[in-house]
Amino acid sequence: MSFDAIVVGGGHNGLVAATVLAKAGRKVTVLEAGDAFGGAARTESFAPGFRTSVAHVLNRLHPDVIKTLELEKHGLALDRVQPVPTVVLAQDGEALVLHGAYGERLTGVQVQEERAWLDLRAQLIRYAGILKPMLARRPPDLSGMSFAESSALGMTALSLRRLGKEDMRDFLRMLLMNVADVADEHLGDDRLKGLLAFDAVLGSHLGPRSPTSLLGLYYRLAGEVGGQAGAQLIPKGGLGEIIAAITTSAERAGVRLRSKAKVAKIQIEKGHVVGILLEDGERISAPIVLAAVNPAALFMELVGPRQLDTGLVRKVKNIRMHGFAAKLHLALDEPPRFTGVSPDDHRGRLVIAPSTDHVELAFNPSKYGEFSSEPVMEITLPSLSDPSLAPAGACMLSAVVQFAPYALKQGWDVGKSLFLQAIMAQLERFAPGIGKSVRHAELLTPLDIEQRYHMPGGHWHHGELQADQMLMSRPIAGCAGYNTPIDGLFLAGSGSHPGGGVSGVPGLNAARRVLARG
Repeated sequence: MSFDAIVVGGGHNGLVAATVLAKAGRKVTVLEAGDAFGGAARTESFAPGFRTSVAHVLNRLHPDVIKTLELEKHGLALDRVQPVPTVVLAQDGEALVLHGAYGERLTGVQVQEERAWLDLRAQLIRYAGILKPMLARRPPDLSGMSFAESSALGMTALSLRRLGKEDMRDFLRMLLMNVADVADEHLGDDRLKGLLAFDAVLGSHLGPRSPTSLLGLYYRLAGEVGGQAGAQLIPKGGLGEIIAAITTSAERAGVRLRSKAKVAKIQIEKGHVVGILLEDGERISAPIVLAAVNPAALFMELVGPRQLDTGLVRKVKNIRMHGFAAKLHLALDEPPRFTGVSPDDHRGRLVIAPSTDHVELAFNPSKYGEFSSEPVMEITLPSLSDPSLAPAGACMLSAVVQFAPYALKQGWDVGKSLFLQAIMAQLERFAPGIGKSVRHAELLTPLDIEQRYHMPGGHWHHGELQADQMLMSRPIAGCAGYNTPIDGLFLAGSGSHPGGGVSGVPGLNAARRVLARG
């Protein structure tokens, strides 16, 4: 059997890449090792009657992906979904609420603090806007830039200059700063500082006082949904609805989708891709292979070190890709009541990060292979807005919890139940009585995420999203533009530029790179 292109990995990026190629007339198949497509964004059952996905908030699905795949024709209706508020919980007292797209209006703070926040928010979104085009297109090849790449860099420089002298100076000054110092410069409310600290380090092995941690916040604010920077949506049906629309688009474009098809080797002859070998011995021929999988797994397992030079192997082995975020799913008998939160705001994104110091103290144990005793977390209750996700009267809670090191010193066989106890104790402080209504709890450590979703290290970006692993250095220098040293082999997953999150950009750009070669 032969195809024009094979896509390895049926997550959202793999599906996007395959669809773009199929719509351009290529014969394409997607091979997914698991029994379902969508990766960590698929909606699935974790207890009888309760459904959710590991990725639970949408904040960066790129408009070009929606347009190119015609997702609105295939059931996607994001225009009917309003951005959810962000609620910063307080154990004693009123919660702080950010309304609209990342705090266009605040409640729960003094007028003077709201003004300071709005000024800082505008500044951060303005600066993230400078980086935004770079996160949407292929990073430039500094050793041999094309005219288009040179022009794009020139436009970025022009955008920076248009900020004005004071803003340009501040942008350059703040670019590699830590988020804690930036928050301290502008804000007085610990809850606002804690939120910025949490959002900047979410998904990374950084504390708010770590150098360059502000970059994580820029990455978040450079994403958009519905043209609104920083907006966050909880789609009806969960993020699995995004996957359903992308899958429908792929099928109608003629992509052949195969689950339970685990690739054992990418076959290479004289430096050129010729196809793949499945674990069951089946061979599939194609001159193009797009790998929407972890880059280290691609190079070290599917390709093999013998096909690569020693310098590249060394770089691949040094990719930092151990995750530090766990995922909690709770099946509750009834909706919880968080202290100081109105009934309507329970439908938003609830954040436990009372201060910058709290986030930093939660981070510290992870440096030594230990989990946080008072973790920080992002919580959603999606069944309040979409009752189909839980039985009548019950409630589904979904939370991203930090910090949980992949390589736990005591091992997750011992530590998992202890970490769950710490998480529940933290939840109890902010939602008294929640423990009594727990019908079932599922805690996915980074190790669990690795095993369930074929994600080495359990890192949702497939590699740390830090200054030395971004842009022209993602995943490694020499493989940043979706190409690899092997002719016909392309990167198309979150481990490539620009990184993780349900954006579809890596898959879109990789497919365009293939089409550009003719």
